[in-house]
Amino acid sequence: MIRKIGLYFLSLWLLFFLIIIITADIPFYWSSDWEFVGLNYLLLNNIVPMICVIALLIGALSYYDFNHRITGTPELSFEITEIENIDYEHLTFLTTYIVPLVCFNFDSIRYEIVLVIVLVVIGMIYIRTDLFYANPTLAILRFRIYKVSGSFRNNETRNGIVLICREVLNLNDRVKYIKIDERIYYAYKDNTYE
Repeated sequence: MIRKIGLYFLSLWLLFFLIIIITADIPFYWSSDWEFVGLNYLLLNNIVPMICVIALLIGALSYYDFNHRITGTPELSFEITEIENIDYEHLTFLTTYIVPLVCFNFDSIRYEIVLVIVLVVIGMIYIRTDLFYANPTLAILRFRIYKVSGSFRNNETRNGIVLICREVLNLNDRVKYIKIDERIYYAYKDNTYE
């Protein structure tokens, strides 16, 4: 559950970054008689950007944890018997959630409260429905998403598996995998069968 929450923060990296750009209040003065406005001014006028920086750090820790987890010991490989590229889900998440949220009025405390409520509700849905694989940040970091069926040892067939990987996968490829969730795996090609 904690990992899924972290991956949710990771999926919103672009949103947090854009909110920082929109809301940061740092005065610039280019003449030689400049004065520092003071730490109190910067802290009090940049609460939203500071919260976003903390959220970015949580996302960074989540990515570090995700990267560490996918370097673990893989399960035995399986053969892909059906495959569908579902990379479009990255774009769906981006256009459905991130782009509209950037348009909030960040000058009003009411809109900021509504934004937090919307992010919490989206996060609850995102975590409960296991949509953490539809993560636009992972797309930027060159991950791909596939929905596959696979033939495992003892002729066991599993359908509806979501694979997150960095490689291009094809029908009949053998892949090693690390379970992230019950039906979501990190996978890479098993080259020992070539």
